[in-house]
Amino acid sequence: MRRLDRTPPAPHPGHPGVVSPVAIDPRGVRGPTRDQARGGGWRRVAAGLFVPAGTDPTSVAQRIVEAAADLPPYGGVTGWAALSWMGGRWFDGTDDRPVTLAIGEGNLRPDRRRVLSKERLAPDELIEHDGLSLTTAVRSVCFEMRYAGSVHAAVRVLELAAFSDLVSVAECSEFVQGRLAGWTGVQRCRDALPLAEENVWSPMEHAMRLVWTGAGLPRPRCNVPVFDVRGNHIGTPDLIDPEAGVVGEYDGSLHLTGSQRAKDLDREERFRAHGLYPVTMVAADVADPSAFLRRLHATYARAAAAPVAERRWTLQKPAWWLPTETVAQRRALDDHSRARLLAHRAS
Repeated sequence: MRRLDRTPPAPHPGHPGVVSPVAIDPRGVRGPTRDQARGGGWRRVAAGLFVPAGTDPTSVAQRIVEAAADLPPYGGVTGWAALSWMGGRWFDGTDDRPVTLAIGEGNLRPDRRRVLSKERLAPDELIEHDGLSLTTAVRSVCFEMRYAGSVHAAVRVLELAAFSDLVSVAECSEFVQGRLAGWTGVQRCRDALPLAEENVWSPMEHAMRLVWTGAGLPRPRCNVPVFDVRGNHIGTPDLIDPEAGVVGEYDGSLHLTGSQRAKDLDREERFRAHGLYPVTMVAADVADPSAFLRRLHATYARAAAAPVAERRWTLQKPAWWLPTETVAQRRALDDHSRARLLAHRAS
């Protein structure tokens, strides 16, 4: 795979504001002279590589670029940092985790900004994306899953990568089966794959589903559109148990005030009017889900006691509906449809 020359810096048009480290330039054109590098106007990020002193080292994209500044010719950024660079919305590095560099048999000095992975690295597992060498999305996701703290944490990684259409469950399954036999943490991947959904819209929806299924209740479906019997769209709840008619919604701080709260109440009323039974989780329920579980079990009891004739809803999609519930369906959208149907993903 072609590697970019470090001088001049690799352009990163998809990451405006990122400053690429530069080498010393005796003319002071493409980088600092030696005297300038010794002064206060430049900050050293790796051996012989510098950025202007005013460059913010805390932004996620800048952290990634600086950690990879002296990446060997055969290597790439992997794990959460690669997924973030490829546009993974939820991989924001806010937990200050170091950037992982996959370098195969290469050598590089670790430091506080990065950790090194010397696991086997095939040539077709490296790509160049927006001027930076990365491991492919599927390898990066599986790396995060293998080293996740639990099976559920591994599920979360896959679901949040699927949100940005970086990988599908099928792609990860094929990669695990075909390439990772005997690798560290591969069983964690295997255990996580059948639990993952491709249509989770936020980390909190994953958390709510974990509480839901942890209570021994049936596994709900995620963000499935619900229609009335005439084919009109009633709403798309965060979670739904289609057998019981129970729908789950997570309300963060955005949902508690103003026009959004009014919209939420209107949608809840539509659900109820058509024979569905909503239950809401709020932020406080994540740390202590006991109150939510009481509400959830009570909602299931009310739904079970309701006559079947009250159900005036269906998950059967009308002919005019364009589905977006899987990675494959979303990837197949044209630009216009993607902007129209997936606008909620940018909010």
